[in-house]
Amino acid sequence: MQLGLIGLGKMGGNMRERIRRAGHTVIGYDRNPEISDVASLAELVEKLEGPRVVWVMVPAGAPTQSVVDELGDLLSAGDTVVDGGNSRWTDDEKHAEELAAKGIGFVDAGVSGGVWGLENGYALMVGGDAEHVAKVQPVFDALKPEGDFGFVHAGKVGAGHFAKMVHNGIEYAMMQAYAEGWELLEKVDSVTDVREVFRSWQEGTVIRSWLLDLAVNALDEDEHLDKLRGYAQDSGEGRWTVEAAIDNAVPLPAITASLFARFASRQDDSPQMKMIAALRNQFGGHAVESK
Repeated sequence: MQLGLIGLGKMGGNMRERIRRAGHTVIGYDRNPEISDVASLAELVEKLEGPRVVWVMVPAGAPTQSVVDELGDLLSAGDTVVDGGNSRWTDDEKHAEELAAKGIGFVDAGVSGGVWGLENGYALMVGGDAEHVAKVQPVFDALKPEGDFGFVHAGKVGAGHFAKMVHNGIEYAMMQAYAEGWELLEKVDSVTDVREVFRSWQEGTVIRSWLLDLAVNALDEDEHLDKLRGYAQDSGEGRWTVEAAIDNAVPLPAITASLFARFASRQDDSPQMKMIAALRNQFGGHAVESK
């Protein structure tokens, strides 16, 4: 099938390549002309045969709203827009309503996989009407990992990004637990090879995970994380998860504490946050701050 893909950064660029490897046609647009296939959104829409499917991979908030607004004017009834960025689920509801008034379908897709997704595939959590999801299914099948898992139609519009938000909240807490354990091991005199302790956990233990594998990768590159500053950003999903928990009276002590720990990292050079920063760089290519 044909797909228009808007936003060809670290995630979008690799997604374009993976979809093309599956035999589909992808016409990509990016503000950077060196990586863009077309010069404008109008040209992208013109090159696609109807009914069109256009996937948006730009930062959440105003950038996504701007692209959705422009697509609403360029696309036709029967076309479908997919928001694969990290938008808030409440924005999805707004975008779906705006586009539905013009006969354009909308699907929200939470995408996980980071810089490793090109080779390993992307976990996809999507929300929207079944008829709109079905139009995009060949692309979902191309992006997901091989096997039976990695894709879910989570529910109605907003469900995909809500599920991805909770996924990222859990991720916050898991990274925080690894980071706290690493700092404690580094602190005591009796443990002389913390990196190899982490490596020993990779097989046969109940805490083995891909995040643990990435922690070992980070420690192989910088054994004591001396090159990093203990400062970790948050990209929004952790805050939204805690806010949703408050709205629904659901206790999230571990996820909330991990979010607050990131806030604390901006006040002091936190050893734990060196590991958090290293992990975010490993799985998502997020920037780190050097000392």
